[in-house]
Amino acid sequence: MELVADEGLAVATRGLRKSFAGVRGRRVAIHGLDLDVPAGGVHGFLGPNGSGKTTTIRMLLGLLRADSGTMHIFGQPVPQRLPQVIGRVGAIVESPKFYPSFSGRKSLSLLADAIGTERRRVDEVLEEVGLRDRGGDRFSAYSLGMRQRLAIAATLLKSPDLLIFDEPTNGLDPAGIREIRETMRNLGTHGRTVLVSSHILSEIEQIADTVSIIGRGRVVAQGSVAGLINEQAGAGGVDVGIDSPEAAVTVLRRVGMSAELTADGLRVTGADRPADVTRALAAQGLYVSRLLPVRRDLESVFLQLTQDDQLGAQPAPAGADPGPPDPRHTAGPADPSTGEAGR
Repeated sequence: MELVADEGLAVATRGLRKSFAGVRGRRVAIHGLDLDVPAGGVHGFLGPNGSGKTTTIRMLLGLLRADSGTMHIFGQPVPQRLPQVIGRVGAIVESPKFYPSFSGRKSLSLLADAIGTERRRVDEVLEEVGLRDRGGDRFSAYSLGMRQRLAIAATLLKSPDLLIFDEPTNGLDPAGIREIRETMRNLGTHGRTVLVSSHILSEIEQIADTVSIIGRGRVVAQGSVAGLINEQAGAGGVDVGIDSPEAAVTVLRRVGMSAELTADGLRVTGADRPADVTRALAAQGLYVSRLLPVRRDLESVFLQLTQDDQLGAQPAPAGADPGPPDPRHTAGPADPSTGEAGR
């Protein structure tokens, strides 16, 4: 039965599957992916290398054909109705390409003509990404961060509601990363939906409202950034400094806490409050010199979830049959501005 997408979602997939032929049989890259991207704000799409992020993005844009499952963008099934919805989507899925001798403004003007957009939009989008004062400079003179911002400007020419960026900060220095981070955050706060895949988790934590974490081609967690961190907060535990760590481990385990030796003390989990740790140890004549709650962040949540997934999941056997392709999923046309910028 075809999925009826929630009106509050910019992107929704159900049971999405994609496999590729290999020398040892078919390799399953996406395995039953159920992805929800809320409309509005920045959504981080996170996963280890090879987890299927780029494959998913390419299927959403009609650049790859899914074996089975359903995909919706703003409630429209894709790729079947991609031509009807592609005008609301802008994407960068590869490194941006522009003529080195052309200025940023000239490059965008030519692209505006190609996609039927008024040229007045050129200065508007240069302003939006902070390049208006550098629009007359040659592309070859741009820093990597400026080149990526020009690519983002190209996706904005048709005023899309959904922007999809695949690893937009790859190869950038810290200054360039900060520029792209601020640009994406500004886009998300002005009503657009920004779906960004990235492996730089500290950056995503600063800009994303919601995230999806995938491993082995399926979602292992998704929700608000704060919600996922708080959900895992209990696993953070407490770092304890003490003169007799071995004896402390024995005491704490006896009262039902989990305690493990570390390089400079021990890590305790399973305590409702840090005070419970000091109380249990003091009752046995052991006194702490340091007691620090372990702060959970998106990176630690990501590492825990993906590690659990790697340990718990079994890889698809070589030669496994991925099932017959869904006849509804035929590759749809892609708008020039949803592929490689400047093409």
